[in-house]
Amino acid sequence: MALKTFKPTTPTRRHTVIVDRSDLTKKKPEKSLLKTLKKRAGRNNTGKITVRHQQGGNKKRYRMIDFKRDKYDVPATIVSIEYDPNRSANIALLNYKDGEKRYILAPKGLIVGDKVFSGEKVEVRVGNSAPLKNIPSGLMVHNIELTRGKGGALCRGAGVSAQIQGGAEGYIQLKMPSGEIRLVNENNYATIGEVGNEDHSNQKLGKAGRKRGMGWRPSVRGMAMHAKQHPHGGGEGKGQVGGQSKDIWGNRRGIKTRKNKRTNKFIIKRRTTRRRPNVKNLNK
Repeated sequence: MALKTFKPTTPTRRHTVIVDRSDLTKKKPEKSLLKTLKKRAGRNNTGKITVRHQQGGNKKRYRMIDFKRDKYDVPATIVSIEYDPNRSANIALLNYKDGEKRYILAPKGLIVGDKVFSGEKVEVRVGNSAPLKNIPSGLMVHNIELTRGKGGALCRGAGVSAQIQGGAEGYIQLKMPSGEIRLVNENNYATIGEVGNEDHSNQKLGKAGRKRGMGWRPSVRGMAMHAKQHPHGGGEGKGQVGGQSKDIWGNRRGIKTRKNKRTNKFIIKRRTTRRRPNVKNLNK
């Protein structure tokens, strides 16, 4: 998909860059696959804010996506490629031969009229879903299961995919978008191809109001707060308090938060991290 710019008639228009959706199918979403989405504004059942910077947002309904792709060996035709307000990727409406309709994530290169399949032995082409052991090495896949039958959990955002790097002893080696290399069970299903709408990350919203329409409240810097509200507050200088950046609860930022030791054995290589330059050495 291409990016769309505007004539600089206002300060907002001058810097706005959004995804051009003119090539999407102009139709209303499938009614049978819609569900109401209750807004909680970051509050729990007692009304206490548990997730900050959430409030308001435009009214939208949830599109039920088929992440499992468990309708095996039944051909499906792509009826439409649609916009989904609940995710960065576009979605594709499938019409199966028996009349059932389902939404899936729209891969890059899939067009209206294409046929897709899901099963043990399917043709290696974009949009088809198969076990990882039956997909050749070097191909890009998305919507990857971590637990068989539970549905895709990895690589579901716009423009992302993982590369198959072979496997052995019942596991397939995948190179994730972050650079991490991990093992996934060879019987888990994945969809061939990359997720479409890759220009989503290149957008510039142009104004705060568009962000508010997405349900985001403004974020206040800790340094601008009172001392009781944040460890960085109180006006005692502009440097990092205690030499380390902290969150609102006083926890240090930039430290590893992974605690799931049970799955450490499946990670061959950690994701590549960009090391911070040593400020003291740079000033010498």
